Amino acid sequence: MTLSVDIRHRLGSFRLDARFETDGRLVALFGPSGSGKTSLVNLIAGLLVPDEGRIAVDGRVLADTGAGTFVPMHRRRVGYVFQDARLFPHLTVAQNLRYGRWFAPRDERRTDMAGVVEMLGIGSLLERRPGSLSGGERQRVAIGRALLASPLLMLMDEPLAALDEARKSEIMPYLERLRDETKIPIVYVSHSVAEVARLASDIVVLDEGRVTAAGPTTEILRRLDLLPEEERGEGGAVLDMQVARQEGEFDMTVLTSAAGELRVAGSGLPEGAGVRVRIRARDVLIATERPRGLSALNVLPATVSAIRPQGAFADVTLACGEAQIEARVTRQSCEVLGLAAGQPVFAVIKAVSFDRANTWSGVAAGRAPEKVSGEG
Repeated sequence: MTLSVDIRHRLGSFRLDARFETDGRLVALFGPSGSGKTSLVNLIAGLLVPDEGRIAVDGRVLADTGAGTFVPMHRRRVGYVFQDARLFPHLTVAQNLRYGRWFAPRDERRTDMAGVVEMLGIGSLLERRPGSLSGGERQRVAIGRALLASPLLMLMDEPLAALDEARKSEIMPYLERLRDETKIPIVYVSHSVAEVARLASDIVVLDEGRVTAAGPTTEILRRLDLLPEEERGEGGAVLDMQVARQEGEFDMTVLTSAAGELRVAGSGLPEGAGVRVRIRARDVLIATERPRGLSALNVLPATVSAIRPQGAFADVTLACGEAQIEARVTRQSCEVLGLAAGQPVFAVIKAVSFDRANTWSGVAAGRAPEKVSGEG
């Protein structure tokens, strides 16, 4: 799928001016509250008519003010999952699902109900009504209803925002299955670095109604300056890795990637399994000599690529093998260590940094970075 957006739209005093093109499998619209994410996804859905501009999916024009084209929502073949599940309370789960299927033309129904029920793990819920479901269960049913409309595009507007951490952990694996097992492209709205690092192949960053950056997740999350101030501690490198071997004596797993080997707490995954890992910049230490007598197990040879002062801190890009990771240290540390571009160093990462919030098993969501561009 190629999603092309080039629109201008005003909502009261707020102006949305966004232009980007992406062919990502799961594209995250990312930014702080009030940045225009929901307005943009509503324009893609057809809930709003743009004041000016064009929206197209795989060359199919959904809106073009210059040509006088506007395809209404019910003809766009999009599945929309809102923050709140918006299920019909008087219908059972099975009836809610069948309602979604009703929207797909009979000869274009590509989605099998039994397969959707199995993928989302909702077989035991079919005879229940929404009022008896947990928040995570309701969202899974809402996703199933949207899938059964056989959409050409899925839109998800912060589907986890109303859930507590336990329910978020419950539903995340199902979102990964949706991303990896269906061929339906997804536009996913979020303001959480942890969510987009785990799920997204690509990110479009919005700030005050304008696109400030667009590209592969692995590139965007290394740009700490693009993240909201409160989320910068969560930014850093995202690496798609593979299980090389298990070190059962210590319950550790050795992962390989373009950056080198990393050791994490045992996952029990088989050799060759895909793992996505987030290395937060705040979890990376820099040493000018290979450390000795240190508890940290992950020591990667690196070269300083760039140093960007940020107030009392400095964001340091490190080239590790064929990958790049980020470290956030104080400017004083940079001065004491005499860091400079081109300098050989060592990146030190504690194995305990790779907890459940930063290590995710399953099919890697990475993709080639070609044909991704954006500007405001």
